Amino acid sequence: MSLIGKEILPFTAQAYNAGNGDFVEVSAENLKGQWSIICFYPADFTFVCPTELEDLQSQYATLKELGVEVYSVSTDTHFTHKAWHDHSDAIGKITYTMIGDPSQTISRNFDVLDEEAGLAQRGTFIIDPDGVVQAMEINADGIGRDASTLVNKIKAAQYVRNNPGEVCPAKWEEGSETLKPSLDLVGKI
Repeated sequence: MSLIGKEILPFTAQAYNAGNGDFVEVSAENLKGQWSIICFYPADFTFVCPTELEDLQSQYATLKELGVEVYSVSTDTHFTHKAWHDHSDAIGKITYTMIGDPSQTISRNFDVLDEEAGLAQRGTFIIDPDGVVQAMEINADGIGRDASTLVNKIKAAQYVRNNPGEVCPAKWEEGSETLKPSLDLVGKI
């Protein structure tokens, strides 16, 4: 079942705030009132995961400029996140919050839990300030994600939210033309 257009379910979890080195509590309420990206990944101390999280960090400043907060989530604990941050060159660069989900509640809420393995799948979710999922992508374990695509997706989601009645076509970039769905466009695109 798709989560698009649905409000995120409640959760509370412990996290490692890599930006200041503290442990913090994060809840679904923290994701409301701003744009948020949640990036689920299978496990700390693995192979594809650090490349993805480091890539996400490379886009973090741009996303922050757009009013977006970023969270990564795995079924590891917040303690494991800190240990990984302290011992991995790639993960040591991260300054966003790394949420621990050992109860698997958040992974289940977002329907990315591999029940057999007990690990989260590679899921990325864009959540609007109302706590509603606007975009999602789920990849197989061996397929890493490209965080640069999130910048245009966020810009498009923000544009559509701020301009009711307009939509962004494929490969839309900020400043380019949008579409206004109407009877006049049917069959002409």
